[in-house]
Amino acid sequence: MSTVEVHKQITADEIAHTFEDEVPKGADLGQYAAEDWLALAIFWIMALSVFLQFFTRYVLNDSYAWTEEIATYCLIAVVFIGSAMCVRLSRHIQVDLVFRYLPHAPARVLSTVIDLIRIAFFGYAIKLVWQFIQIIGDERMTTIKFQKGFVYYAVLLGFVLMFARSIQIAVENWRRGYSILERPGAFDGTER
Repeated sequence: MSTVEVHKQITADEIAHTFEDEVPKGADLGQYAAEDWLALAIFWIMALSVFLQFFTRYVLNDSYAWTEEIATYCLIAVVFIGSAMCVRLSRHIQVDLVFRYLPHAPARVLSTVIDLIRIAFFGYAIKLVWQFIQIIGDERMTTIKFQKGFVYYAVLLGFVLMFARSIQIAVENWRRGYSILERPGAFDGTER
């Protein structure tokens, strides 16, 4: 399964004609990976917690204190697990200006070095988060008496997923012979 997201440029006339086309039978959910669904589920838990917080504070005038803490921890999990989705789709901020002026061979070498640095960074982050969990993972949350380790395990999972996806992207870049840094048009549909 390719992780490349392609956007095709279309004209206004083509958009207008799409309203005349037949309606597709169903949505294509095959483009989403496990981390997408997990981040979505945690996001909805966070949204429900925020709604409950709003409702109890402003409607019932008796706020549940634990809703804010749950929403905060859910946000942390959404950020780190959602980052794995960004790694998979190469959506993190990147500067490709240098690659426009480099010849192919040095650009290919630099892009491979960047892939290796990204893999090393996520691997090191896994080690650091694991050490952090060993130190304070047994501490209790403030308003509910769960271990904070649950939150940090979500962060660890996010870094493990980012590490695995960065290896996958590096292998795909090596097989393809270029990365999104070298030829961004091949990934956004502007290159023909």
